Parts: sequence; structure tokens; C-alpha cells
Amino acid sequence: MKNTAVTFRAAKAKGEKLSMLTAYDYTTAKLVDESGIDGILVGDSLGMVMLGYDSTLPVTMEDMIHHAKCVTRGAKNALVVVDLPFMAYHTVDQAVENAGRLVKEGGAQAVKLEGGVAFHDQIKAIVTASIPVMAHLGLTPQSVNAFGGFKVQGKNIKTAQQILDDARAIEDAGAFAVVLEGVPTLLAKKITEELSIPTIGIGAGDVTDGQILVYQDLLNMYGEMKPKFVRHYAEIGAQMRDAFARYSADVKSGAFPDNDREGFKMDESILSELH
Repeated sequence: MKNTAVTFRAAKAKGEKLSMLTAYDYTTAKLVDESGIDGILVGDSLGMVMLGYDSTLPVTMEDMIHHAKCVTRGAKNALVVVDLPFMAYHTVDQAVENAGRLVKEGGAQAVKLEGGVAFHDQIKAIVTASIPVMAHLGLTPQSVNAFGGFKVQGKNIKTAQQILDDARAIEDAGAFAVVLEGVPTLLAKKITEELSIPTIGIGAGDVTDGQILVYQDLLNMYGEMKPKFVRHYAEIGAQMRDAFARYSADVKSGAFPDNDREGFKMDESILSELH
């Protein structure tokens, strides 16, 4: 039985921390799922780590649906949340239609969107359509141009108040959880204590109800950006480069494949029958 949005609320009520990671393909989703992670986000971060864009902005609904299908085939236990990409939810009707597509075509169990007060009606309408919504506040990558880059949000009274107001609005609209990205720990603590829904932090300190990271960051596979909040749990990027280089060297030297270990045999007499 897969986890549901209700499970996330129950975890907060019990004081149990929630773990989330991104995944964008079947193989990775299967490995993440088997590790006991509570939730998998098919994030629009795939635009950068999978498609090679310099931001999440070019990602389309078709991109999200494609990768969601891959992930939902591999995840049997974790809650699968899928991002609504940039410009896919700026009207209520558009938000409901595209959220429905992520569920019907992509297999999502919940959707995520960026924004608070300004998207209260969209969140409420999607929830009314029986689709769980996770919100995303603070450093919201789809607004990176408005922010002037990837910068911590909520460090002054005006922006801190806005994030707090946004958090209250998304809870009122019916969101089951909220990602807090790139906000000061004290602000994340206040929001976490005030909301009844779980907060999932990424660069928000240890005070949130759970944590999420991009798996390529966790494994040090994506070197273009090195956020302060990322901890490398393995050097998989270096291991992969080394393995690829050793394979290439073995091919060029003739050391791979080895006919005895990696080849297949046949009766030589068969060759004389060939014409």
C-alpha cells in the first residue's frame, strides 16, 4: 500500500521526520523506493539535471508527464509528488486541467506548485478535484528571474512576512504539505510550529518536519551548482567518471571483452557448414 498525503499529516502529529528525494527515471525511483524514503518528488529540477537547461523554466507538461510515468512504475511504497511546471497553473482552470493530466497520464499521487497567496484559488480548486497539493515557498526556482538569482528568501521583515502569509494561505487552501526552500532557520521554525501541515525543508535548517534533496546533489553527480545546504552522502559522480574511463581504456587496449569470461562459445564444426 502506497503512502498517502494523510500519512504525511500523521507523521507531523507524531513528531516523526519525513524524508524525500527527487527521482526522474524508473531505475532511480526503484532504488529510492527500496531505501525506505517516504516521498519521491518528480521535480521540474529535471530541466537542469536531466535535460541540461540552465533553469527550470523551459520544462513542459509533456516533460513532466514523461518522467512521472517512469518514476511511478518504479515506486511501490513512497508517495510520488509531481511538479506543475512554469506557466502550467496560472489560471484556476489551467491548474485543475494540468494537475489532472499529471494524475491521469503520469500516475502522480499528488502535485506540487510554487506560490502562496497568489495561488490560493488554484490550490483550493485542485484539492476540490480530489488531487492532493504540496506547495512550495521561499526560494521558488520558477521565480528565479524575479528574485535576481538563487538567493535566500525571508531575511528581512517584508519578505519574511510575505512567506509567513503565503504559508497560512496555502494551508487555508487545503495543501497537505509545503516545501520551504532557502529560508532562514528561525523563519522555518515559526512556520513549522504554526502550521498543522508538515513542512519539508531544503536549505531551511533542521526545524522542519522533513527534508528533501535533489538526488544528484546528494550523490555529488551534478557539479554545476553546489548549494550550502547540500551534504554529499557519496561520491557517485567521481565513481561513475572513473568507471567510464576505465571501460574506455579497456576497450581501446583490447582488455574488454575477455572471450573466456564475457564471450559465448559454439562448436567450431558448425563453421564448416556455413556457406
